[in-house]
Amino acid sequence: MFAKDGYPSMALATTVMVIVFYLTYTFIEHWIAYPIYGIFFVMWAIVIYFFRDPERIPPEGENLLISPADGKVVLIKKVEEEVYLKSAATQVSIFLSPLDVHVNRNPISGLLEYLKYHPGKYLMAWDENASTLNERADFGVKHPSGTKIFFKQITGFLARRIVYHIKEGDQLKAGERFGMMKFGSRMDIIVPENVEIKVKKGDRTWAGQSVLGVIN
Repeated sequence: MFAKDGYPSMALATTVMVIVFYLTYTFIEHWIAYPIYGIFFVMWAIVIYFFRDPERIPPEGENLLISPADGKVVLIKKVEEEVYLKSAATQVSIFLSPLDVHVNRNPISGLLEYLKYHPGKYLMAWDENASTLNERADFGVKHPSGTKIFFKQITGFLARRIVYHIKEGDQLKAGERFGMMKFGSRMDIIVPENVEIKVKKGDRTWAGQSVLGVIN
């Protein structure tokens, strides 16, 4: 299964490969044609592979905080969140390499109360300053328990586009797809102190499947 947001890129990659194959077959009668076939086929395969979108089965439990992204936990720290939570909080940052699945999923069920897009820079995604300086989209969700969760799609050095299909006022369901980040990026999840973090730095996470924490 592939991400719908990737269809235009996949179509473009396929079109380019077909044109290159046709021109090479028509005009190059030399052994050099074979490396050309190989190079463009590999490039096409990389694009197709990037936009894969496997099915995920969310874990059972209404108070679970589920990972919104595939990747590696690169940072866990205490912060003062002043935009949505407006309280002391814990930030968990997940870095997505170009080889990770880049489809994002809702970390909890609840009402999407806050959404704001910020243009910005393209620092390396693992840079701590990326959370505030890079292009990003911020989301604030109120869980049925009353707990608020704040999370961010953040572009990286390679990622030049973030996509989301939710809006303020939407009722979100944990584990459902809501968007994607293209070609390497980062996801920050910021939670209040009543959320018990269940991951540590260096752990791998899978969107819609891995448990990041428990709402107490």
